[in-house]
Amino acid sequence: MLSVAETGPPYRGHLDLGRRGEAAAARFLAGLGFRILERGFRTRAGEIDLVALEGDTLVFVEVKTRRSLNFGAPAEAVDARKQSRIERAAALYLSRRPAWDPPVRFDVVEILGRPGGRARIRLLRDAFRA
Repeated sequence: MLSVAETGPPYRGHLDLGRRGEAAAARFLAGLGFRILERGFRTRAGEIDLVALEGDTLVFVEVKTRRSLNFGAPAEAVDARKQSRIERAAALYLSRRPAWDPPVRFDVVEILGRPGGRARIRLLRDAFRA
């Protein structure tokens, strides 16, 4: 399933593009009814941009932000190697909560900043499987 929104002013600084994209994604998901549990969960295995609950489903979210489509759609950057890192980090996240065994899903939020316009946010639910 796909959800799309238009949001805020365009992104300006390269260094904070990812951080601003993650903040926009968190607001977008909250607006869809997700409850954000963690932002920037880091382990030696990898990083998960957002950890959220949608109903009783634990959702690990990768956020990809781009200014243009020159290098492809943002979600295309979530390749097999990146998916593997996210899966390992998700396993560590769950191992720290042994009494909790929720259904799990991996989503990608892609954000495309439009020059002189608003950013486009798109949610790709169940983008890949562990």
